[in-house]
Amino acid sequence: MTELSRELKQATPVHVARGEGVYVFDDDGRRYLDFTAGIGVTSTGHCHPRVVEAAQRQVATLIHGQYTTYLSRPLRDLTAKLGEVLPSRLDRLFFVNSGSEAVEAGMRLVRQATGRQNIVVFHGSFHGRTYGAASLTTSGYKFRAGIGPLPSGVAVSPFPFAFRYGWDVDTATDFALRELDYVLATTAPANDTAAFFVEPVLGEGGYVPANPRFLAGLRERADRHGILLVIDEIQTGFGRTGRFWGHDHFGVRPDVMLTAKGIASGFPLSVVAASDELMSKAWPGSQGGTYGANPVSCAAAIATIDVIRDEHLVENSAAMGERLADGLRKVAAEHDAIGDVRGLGLMVGSEFVDAQGMPDTATAVRAQRAAGENGLLLLTCGVHGNVVRMIPALVVDTEQVDTAVEIWGEAVASAVDGGADMSSG
Repeated sequence: MTELSRELKQATPVHVARGEGVYVFDDDGRRYLDFTAGIGVTSTGHCHPRVVEAAQRQVATLIHGQYTTYLSRPLRDLTAKLGEVLPSRLDRLFFVNSGSEAVEAGMRLVRQATGRQNIVVFHGSFHGRTYGAASLTTSGYKFRAGIGPLPSGVAVSPFPFAFRYGWDVDTATDFALRELDYVLATTAPANDTAAFFVEPVLGEGGYVPANPRFLAGLRERADRHGILLVIDEIQTGFGRTGRFWGHDHFGVRPDVMLTAKGIASGFPLSVVAASDELMSKAWPGSQGGTYGANPVSCAAAIATIDVIRDEHLVENSAAMGERLADGLRKVAAEHDAIGDVRGLGLMVGSEFVDAQGMPDTATAVRAQRAAGENGLLLLTCGVHGNVVRMIPALVVDTEQVDTAVEIWGEAVASAVDGGADMSSG
C-alpha cells in the first residue's frame, strides 16, 4: 500500500471535501473557517463562481498550450491584463508555475543582466524550497539543512525586525542599513553584487513588515552601486496587504518583481516581471518550461484580477485587515503570552513569548490547534514557529472576522491555561 511521505506534515488533521468562500468542509460535512487560504493562494475564496466558470470554459477549449511552442489567447490576454496592475516600468513578463521557480528565474536574470555573482537576502527571508531558492531562504534551518553545499554567492544581512531586537523601528532600521553597508564592504562586495532580494513583509519569517526608510535605503544603495532591487511579492501581492502590491505601502520602485500565490485563486502560476531593457539582457534560451503559462491557470488569473477589481477586494483587505488586527490586539492585551501582533492588511501574525520574552513555540502550537478544534484553521510561522498567522481570503466579511477573533480568544485562553496546567503538573 502506498502512502504519502511521512515528512509531508499537515498543519491540521482536517480532510477537506470541498471549499466555498472562506469556508472548507470536511468529509463529514463539518464547516471550518479557513484563515489559511492555502497559504495565501485562494485570494478570491474557495471556488469563486467566476473563477470556476473561467477555468471550466478553458478546460473544454485548450488544457495545455506549451508557450515556447505556440501562444494561446489566455496567455496573451493575461499578459495584457497584468499590464493594468503592474508597476509601469515592468512591461516584460516571464511565466512559470511556482514561487520557487519564479525566484530561481529571477536569480538567473539578475546574474545574466549584470554579469555579477552575488545576491544579498535578509534574515528571516523565505524565497522557496528548491535548491537555488533555498540558498536565499533564511527563515528556518528545515529549508536548508541536509542538502549542502548550497549554491554560493549569497550573503545575508539583517532585516529591521524591531520586536526581535527589542528596539524601536528607527533603531532597527539604522542597524539593518548599517550592517548592509558592512556586508557590501566585506562578504558581498558592492561591485560584484547583482541584486537585493527582499519581501515587503517577511512571510515564513514571522509576518514582519518592512518600513519605508528601510526599503528606500535599499533603493538608494542599489542605484549607487548598480545593484538590482528584486521585490518578492509571492505572498504579499494581489491585494493581500490592503494594497495591490505590498511594496505600494512603502513608495519604492522594484527593478524586478516576482509574484505567485494569489494570482490565480489556486491554479499554479507565477510571474517574473522586469523592464524591457532589463529582460532583454537574459541570455537566449534561458527562459522556458513545459507547464509555464498553462492556459487554464491563465484563464483563472484573468478572472481573479477581474473579481479583485469588481468586488473591491483590495479595499476590503485593508478594512477587514484593520478589523482583524484590532481584534487580535485586544486578545493579546489579555495575555502576556502574546508579545506582538503585526502585519499588513489580511496578513496578520501573533507572536508568542514566554515570561522572559523568548520564543514560546509550545503555546503557539497549542493555540493554533485549539483554534482548529473549534472550527478556525490557522498556520504557524516564524523562525521558531512561535507566530500564529491569519491569512483569510480577500472576500472575508465582518461577521467572519469577528467570529475568528472570538474563536481565537478562546483558543489562546485554552493554550495559556493548558501550559500552566502542564507546568504545575
